Amino acid sequence: MPGQYTTSSGPVVHHSPLGTSFYGIQHPASTSETPIHQYRGIKYASIPARFRQSRLLTYVPPTVDASQYGPICPQLQKKSLEEELFGMGRDIPQYVPEQNEFECLNLNITCPAGLTARSCIPVMLWVHGGGDRGYGSSWMYDGGSFVRKSMLLDKPVIVVTFNFRIGLLGFAASTLIQDDNKAAGDPGVGNYGLRDQRTAMEWIHRYIREFGGDPDNVTLFGESSGAADILYHLWSTANQHRPLFHRAIIQSAIIDHIPDVVSAGWHISRVMSSLDVSTVDDLRTISAEKLVKHSVGSMLRAVDDGHFFLPDWRTHLYAEPSTLRRTLKPPTGRRASSSRSRSRSRVRPQSAKTSVHQPLIIGDTGSVSLVWSLPASLWTSQAVVRRLNAICQSNTKATSLMSLYDICLSTPDDEIVDRVLDLICDSRVAWPMECVAACARHRRGDAGVWRYVFDQEAPARAGHKADLAYLFDNVPHPFPTTPDGSPVIDFCDSFDLDDDDDAHDRKFDSDEEDDDAWLEPHVDEWSYMRVRDAMQERWIAFAHGEEPWRTNSVYVFGPEGEVGERSRQIFESRRRKAIWREALEPLGMPLVQKVGMELSRGPPIKNEQTKY
Repeated sequence: MPGQYTTSSGPVVHHSPLGTSFYGIQHPASTSETPIHQYRGIKYASIPARFRQSRLLTYVPPTVDASQYGPICPQLQKKSLEEELFGMGRDIPQYVPEQNEFECLNLNITCPAGLTARSCIPVMLWVHGGGDRGYGSSWMYDGGSFVRKSMLLDKPVIVVTFNFRIGLLGFAASTLIQDDNKAAGDPGVGNYGLRDQRTAMEWIHRYIREFGGDPDNVTLFGESSGAADILYHLWSTANQHRPLFHRAIIQSAIIDHIPDVVSAGWHISRVMSSLDVSTVDDLRTISAEKLVKHSVGSMLRAVDDGHFFLPDWRTHLYAEPSTLRRTLKPPTGRRASSSRSRSRSRVRPQSAKTSVHQPLIIGDTGSVSLVWSLPASLWTSQAVVRRLNAICQSNTKATSLMSLYDICLSTPDDEIVDRVLDLICDSRVAWPMECVAACARHRRGDAGVWRYVFDQEAPARAGHKADLAYLFDNVPHPFPTTPDGSPVIDFCDSFDLDDDDDAHDRKFDSDEEDDDAWLEPHVDEWSYMRVRDAMQERWIAFAHGEEPWRTNSVYVFGPEGEVGERSRQIFESRRRKAIWREALEPLGMPLVQKVGMELSRGPPIKNEQTKY
C-alpha cells in the first residue's frame, strides 16, 4: 500500500500515482511519542516561459531526493527578512536559499510519521506573505512544532508550505504582455503568482493522499499579502467553478487596490523604459536579477484581467459596513455552549454552488503597522497635511480625517509618526478586514465567519509578525528566569482569563507598575505558552471542521497573555471602530486604500530634502 515508511536512510513515501519514491527526513521536532516526517523541495509545477502560466507537473523521476529545500523566486537580498521582522540576526538559522526563476515552484510537506493513503487527515496549506519578498521554505514557517501540537491534541494535520512567483515575475501585467499571453493560448494576464498557488492546490488535490492527507479537507491559511491572496482565491472564477479548498484563515490581509490591465501596465512601461527595451521578448532576455532590481517600488500585485476574478468580486471587498447594517441580521444570541459541546460542532463543507461561502477565520494584528515604521518616520506634519489634502481632493473630507486622527500642521514631528502609523494600519489592514468580515457574515447569514484580534506582544524584539511567532513556535525566545532557573511569571495562575472577564479586570486593576514599565513590552513564558496554545488549538480544530469559538463573539489573543471569547463590542475598545465610521466610511474603500498606500510609502525625497 502506498504510504510513509522509514528506512535506515530516513523516511520514504512510495507514490503510486506519480510512480516515484520521495526520500525525506526525520524532522528535528520529532520525539518518540510524536515522530514527524518532512519532505522538502518537491516540484509541483513548471514554468514554460517568463510571464506565462505555470503547468502542473505530472511526471517526476523514479526517485526524488526530498531532503533539501528547493530554489525560491528571485528577489532582493539585503537584510534577511527575519532581521527586519523580529530584530534578529545571529540567533536565527543561517540558510541562504538558491534563487531560480524557473525552478522555484516547489513545496514542503510536514506530517506525522506512519501515515498511509487511507489515513486521510486534514491538510493545511500556508500562503506566505511579504509582498515582493519572502518564501514558503523560510524557517519561520516550518511546520514541525505545529504538527507536533496537532498530534498531542489527537487531531493530526499535515502542513504544506510552498514557493510561488512574487514581485514583477509573479504579477507583471500590461496590454503588451496580455497580447503575448493570448497568442500563447493563456487566458488573462498577470496574476502568475496567484495561478501558481492554484496549481499547488491542484497538486495537493491529486497527490497528497499518498502522504496521508485528505484532498477533500484542505484549509488555506496565510498572513499579510498571503492572506490577501487567499481572499482573491475566494473571489476567483476558478473557485466558483471548482473549489480546491474547504475553509480559510485570513491573518491581517493587506488588500491593495486592484488595478485593471491598462493601469497596471504603467508600472511595466516604467520598468521597460529604465531597461531600454520595447517588446516582451526583449524583456525576457533581461536577467531575473536585473529585472528585480529595476522593478523595486513597482507595487505589483493582483490585477483585474477579466479572467481571474468573479464579475462581482468588488462587492465582496467594497461592500462597506455602512451599506450592510440595514440588511444584516443581528446575532442569534444563542447561549454559550460548553467547551465539550462546542468541540462537537461541525463546520459543514461547502458545495460547489456556494464555493465563495467557504467558512472563514479572519482577524488582524495590532502591531502590523510596524512594517511601515521606517517610511512613516520620514513624514513631517506639514508634509502629511499636504498629502492628505491632495489625495482627498476635498477640504471637508481631509479636514474630518485629520481631525479624527489628531493630525494638523501644529502636530509635533515626534508625535506625527504614531498618528500616521495609526492611519496606515486602519486604512490598509484593520478597517478593510472589518469590511471583508462584515460582508462575509452578511452573505453567509451571519454564520460561518469567526472574528479575532491579536494584540499579544512579540516574544522577540518588537515585530509586526507577532502572530507568526506564536502560531509556528519557531522564533527563539529567551525568557527571563529567577536565580534558581525557574521562569518569571507575571500573572497569578488563579485568574482564568479564558472565561472570566471580571478576573481579567481585577488583575489589571491591581497592577501597580509605573507608567514606564507599560512602555516596555515583556513576554514571560506563561503568557507565551498560553497564547501559543490557544492559537494553535483553535486553528487545528478549525482544520478538523470544528467551530473554533462562537460566531457571535470575538476571540482575543493578548495583550499580556489574555485569551478568550469576548462580545463583538470588544472592537469598540480594541480597535478605532467609531473613528472608522466617522472618518473612513465617508471616504469609501478605494480612497481609503489610496490614503494608506501613499502614506506607507513615505514622503517623496524631493519634498523632504530640506530636512533629510
